[in-house]
Amino acid sequence: MDLIQMTRELGKAIQASEEYRKMQEAQTACDGDAVLQDGIGEFNLLRMQISTEAQKEEKDADKLQELNGKLQAVYTAVMGNDHMMAYNIAKQDFDAVMQQVQGILTLCLNGEDPDTCEVPEGGCSGSCSTCGGCG
Repeated sequence: MDLIQMTRELGKAIQASEEYRKMQEAQTACDGDAVLQDGIGEFNLLRMQISTEAQKEEKDADKLQELNGKLQAVYTAVMGNDHMMAYNIAKQDFDAVMQQVQGILTLCLNGEDPDTCEVPEGGCSGSCSTCGGCG
């Protein structure tokens, strides 16, 4: 099997993983949540309004403060949505697995033994030669 085919097989294995499946299910739940999608849309509109107001030569500080307050309230509601919280947890779990996969690949590319190399837990060890990549 050539390297490209092996990479495709790795991609299939990643997509078959429990972490990937849970993340996809959580994404689908978020996409189907009309209240959440309305909140995300409102958040994006408020960001555009803030950007437009901030770029004016004569900014209206009261309007900016009001818009920022609304933005924070919408952000809190969006991030507190059950589907969004489940997605964030699933995404963190998937990202942790992918960080480990990428770390092992990096170690192998640096000459480590693919069968025994381990990604250090707890973040940066200070040595780039054994680094699994920044998270």
